[in-house]
Amino acid sequence: MDIQALYHLFQATLQPDTNVRIQAELQLKQLEGTQGTLLSSMQIVGSNESELQVRQAASIYFKNAVKRYWFETEATPAHLKISENDKDTIKGSIIQLIAAAPNLIRTQLITVLGVILSNDFPAKYPGYLGQVQNLLQSQDPKVVYVGLLALKEVTRVYKFKVSDREPLDEIIGTFFPAIQQIGAGLINTNSTEAAEMLKLIFKCYHYTIQMDMSERQRDSASLVPWGTLFVQMVEKPIPMEGLPTDLEELEKHPWWKAKRWAYQCLNRLYTRYGNPAALTSDSKFKEFATGFVQNFAPTILTAYLKQVEFWVAKQAWLSPRVLCLIGNFFEESVKDKHIWSLMKPHSETLVTHFVFPQLCFTTVDEALWVDDPVEYVNAKIDALEDFASPSTAAVNFMAVMARYRQNAFMQILNLVNSVLQKYNEAPVSEKNPREKDGALVMIGALAPLILRKSSLSEMMEPFFINHVFPEFKSQFPYLRARACEMVNHFSDLDFADPNNVAIAFTGLMESLNDTELPVKVTAALALRPMIRHELVCEAMKPHLQFIMQQLLAMTNQIDIDTLSNVMDEFVEVFAQELAPFAVQLCEQLRDTFLRICADMGPNTDGLEDLSDSAIDEASDKTMAAMGVLKTMGTLILSLESTPEVLNQLEIALMPVITFTLQNAIIDLFDGVFEIIDSCTFSGKAISANMWSVFEMIYKTFKESALDFMEEMLPSLDNYVSYGKDVVSTNENVQHMLYDIIETVMKSDRLGENDRVQACKLSESLLLNCRGHVDKYVAPILNLVFHYLAPEDAIQTVEFRVQSLEVVMNALYYNAPVTLRLLEENGWTQRFLSVWFTSLDKFSRVHDKKLSIFALCSILNVSVDQLPPALQSGWPEVLNGILKNFEGLPIAQAKRKEMEKLYNIGSDDDDSDDDSDDSDDDSDDEEQNALEAALAADDDDVEEEWVDDEEDVHDEGHEYLEFLAQQASKTRSSAAEGESGDEDDDEEEEYEDLEEEIYFQSPLDDLDPYVVFREVFTGLQQHNPASYNELTKATTPEQQEFIMHLLQVAEANAQAAAEAAAAASEA
Repeated sequence: MDIQALYHLFQATLQPDTNVRIQAELQLKQLEGTQGTLLSSMQIVGSNESELQVRQAASIYFKNAVKRYWFETEATPAHLKISENDKDTIKGSIIQLIAAAPNLIRTQLITVLGVILSNDFPAKYPGYLGQVQNLLQSQDPKVVYVGLLALKEVTRVYKFKVSDREPLDEIIGTFFPAIQQIGAGLINTNSTEAAEMLKLIFKCYHYTIQMDMSERQRDSASLVPWGTLFVQMVEKPIPMEGLPTDLEELEKHPWWKAKRWAYQCLNRLYTRYGNPAALTSDSKFKEFATGFVQNFAPTILTAYLKQVEFWVAKQAWLSPRVLCLIGNFFEESVKDKHIWSLMKPHSETLVTHFVFPQLCFTTVDEALWVDDPVEYVNAKIDALEDFASPSTAAVNFMAVMARYRQNAFMQILNLVNSVLQKYNEAPVSEKNPREKDGALVMIGALAPLILRKSSLSEMMEPFFINHVFPEFKSQFPYLRARACEMVNHFSDLDFADPNNVAIAFTGLMESLNDTELPVKVTAALALRPMIRHELVCEAMKPHLQFIMQQLLAMTNQIDIDTLSNVMDEFVEVFAQELAPFAVQLCEQLRDTFLRICADMGPNTDGLEDLSDSAIDEASDKTMAAMGVLKTMGTLILSLESTPEVLNQLEIALMPVITFTLQNAIIDLFDGVFEIIDSCTFSGKAISANMWSVFEMIYKTFKESALDFMEEMLPSLDNYVSYGKDVVSTNENVQHMLYDIIETVMKSDRLGENDRVQACKLSESLLLNCRGHVDKYVAPILNLVFHYLAPEDAIQTVEFRVQSLEVVMNALYYNAPVTLRLLEENGWTQRFLSVWFTSLDKFSRVHDKKLSIFALCSILNVSVDQLPPALQSGWPEVLNGILKNFEGLPIAQAKRKEMEKLYNIGSDDDDSDDDSDDSDDDSDDEEQNALEAALAADDDDVEEEWVDDEEDVHDEGHEYLEFLAQQASKTRSSAAEGESGDEDDDEEEEYEDLEEEIYFQSPLDDLDPYVVFREVFTGLQQHNPASYNELTKATTPEQQEFIMHLLQVAEANAQAAAEAAAAASEA
């Protein structure tokens, strides 16, 4: 394309006129893939004569095109693929572009370089390291800086790789000694440029040790100079000249970024490779860790303690991220006996002066609370935001000390007691509410430990009376919120006095009506676990509408999914009480959902370059929308027994379904398909509204939901099962269903799991519409035998079973036609062979019943219509039926156990026989023994305390040790040739398949014993020759088993007749 015209298009995207902008973006979209467009945009990016803003717009376009189309997939349209010539041109120019570009554009180009390297290095980018070496050998610091940028991007390629790291070893050997020397030369300088280069050097090192650490790096010749450089950076006083006064800006300053990366490198070295207590017994880093913890970790600890000392004395400022990293290091140091021996003398000081001040409500917290309460909730209450929080790191450090080191536990309790006693005894004017808040945070963090220790948990009731309940009335909002949080932390505490439970509930209800959003949110989160108290549960019922209104109002103020989880719990527990308000509640949930979706904005595919904060905000909104969808689904399912209400809910939810599908909000497809499933399943009928939704599902599937077959299947099955009258007569609906099946079975994008879903939909169609979908039997069989006919086309047992069951369904649907189709296509022998050798794979109740019915359908076929393969192997049909019947009682027993587990059919439990009662007694005994064992463990918290001369091995270490042992066994088995053949692997995979207890089909109402009796005796009476051929090879044991089956059939038929008679009389 003409470069001048392209330039004007980029220029137009910057115009204030929205129409001009949109038109320009549409034209740019149309130009994607046009010959020369990508290289022309790169040319504009590199042109110093062009306007900076135009160059930036071009750089974003260039970056997005490379991100989308550099790596080709089967789904990439041919005209959008970047040619190899263009790729070579870009690779030959990108480094020079980065070197010459201003920072605004350089950021985009670095992303481009990263994409190229992640896809092409090393095989398709052989000259790259030579370019980097030339840059780093320059005498010009600006050129060296670009070299470091280029080196950082190539090490980033290996950041999360655990294999194929050989090129990285070469990079470490070639470049790391040189960049360490560059860093050593910069560490004593004070320029911002030096800080930027040091940051890049540290990032390069960190990327290489993220997942593994090379032998070269473990050698002291490498570790000592690098470790020294990191410690020097930690200890380096930051030059004050030119530093911003705003603390947020100060944290972003290059020197503090460099410091942060030095801390991260030291932490990674210790926590992943250098702490013997954290390594598994067979770790290759054991020797390195032993030397590291003796010779280097003490130096790191000393440096960190010194920085904390300066911070405590207010002689130095530490950024929040650095405080977090220090807390992380201290937490890990508790676990190693050697480092703990060095830290132990400082533990009380650290608890009092490092941990405690970070847990107190600060002026920064207060400013955030006042200025932006929504952001305060996101930062302080939403757990997802806590991973980089210094206060969270401090809490974790304190909790690990309290759990494993007894003296530290006592120090914490003494500090809390001292603070609270001082608060209570001080005159009102001298009370320090911020310190009390910190003390309550400390106790709340230790709640799991305290609740496991009866002598401590018994003290908590008076603790709440004296220190927590009064704060529900506090003049300080943050203490009101803290009181709610304490109730949440100790929701498993059993109060001896029911009045105290009532006080807690009353306090939460008042807080739910507080004027301050953070107080309301913490109260809502605390109400959820309080439902376990019967007293609270009953007290809530009159206030449910108020509670739900408050929750909805908060959800409209702040988008966090935890509030949706609270609503979901209330809807599930109080379904009947909420029924009178269900429609109103559903409409409000709908409005909330649509409001969140509107705030998310449209999906953009233009030149917009989203910031991390914008992405995080969109993610929060998506999670909140998912939570609201889940609550609506729960509401529908909980009102399954009220069809008149369900109809109104369905109408209320139509805008939700329509908006999500029509706008192709892919992140919400899962939730909206669950809503459709709930609507169609709960009503056991398909309304006119839901049939219009079916058409939307089909359209969405064809346009953007191909990858959501598994999520769509329950809804599609409901349409066929509960709308069979329409499906049986509406050819358009039949065509859409078949098209979905065909698309999934033929798509190269999808795997066997998706094809399993297509097979299940085929099964539903054949079972529910017998006699009405004749024209689709042959096409469906063609689709299945594309995989079933070849020897090795199917990889998993589940797909094999499901494919076979499609054919079995076809036999049950119309055996003569199906057998004819098998014979005409040469599939008969293959199918019978796979079917009869796979009978043991049909382990679920539905599998066995279907197999029996299909085989019985074959018995009903006249001899002249049987393929030769069946005629010659006629007795095998009976053997197959008997084999399925042998396993049927076992499958039914397993299913019954699962139904008990999921509390399905519990209304019929009273009719169980005495043997079931004895099983229940046995279960009770086992449960009592388990509870006693847990109680014994819970009452001995001392057992968790570790002697100061011992290492701490927590659950995380135990799990890693288990994984290491399993991996070792696997390696040993492979080495000894005992890994088993392919069939064994498949069998193992098959054992993971579970009974689908919510699956329903027309076969559920059929008794296989009765059906077999009718077919077997009918054959005996009407076709004795065929009967004799069928039974000629039966053994005495089989004959006896057949008699047993006939007796069971007689008993079942009689019982069914009696039940029907009783029902008609009633």
